[in-house]
Amino acid sequence: MSFSELKYGVDDGSYRAAGGLEGITQLVDAFYDFMEELPEAQVIRGMHRADLGESRKKLAYFLSGWLGGPKLYAENFGGIVIPKAHGHLAIGQNEVDAWMLCMQKAVDLQPYPQAFKDYLINQLRVPAERIRVVCEKNIHGE
Repeated sequence: MSFSELKYGVDDGSYRAAGGLEGITQLVDAFYDFMEELPEAQVIRGMHRADLGESRKKLAYFLSGWLGGPKLYAENFGGIVIPKAHGHLAIGQNEVDAWMLCMQKAVDLQPYPQAFKDYLINQLRVPAERIRVVCEKNIHGE
């Protein structure tokens, strides 16, 4: 099946469009490289451990399942509710914007069809926004 025949968000179509675990790992590595390099991303870089190895693995494993592939995060780390997992952090609009900037730059580097790049960025905005809402409620004691 060619890229043009894949249906994003259906079965494993997004996982396959991303290049499986290998492609997702390349995306995640580029994402964290941008997080380390970009001045705008220092606010979110500071929320991570010095060694990003575990963060890279966790995000790649999460995205594998989130994109319709193997549920590697659950198999290796247990279940996760993304907004709650980040609820202890001070994540507002600036942090979401920094995260999305790193992800946009990482996605742009990948050999994905433009339609999948657009789809993926739009889909990633959803959990990013949910995380922001949960974190802001926690900060304001709501």
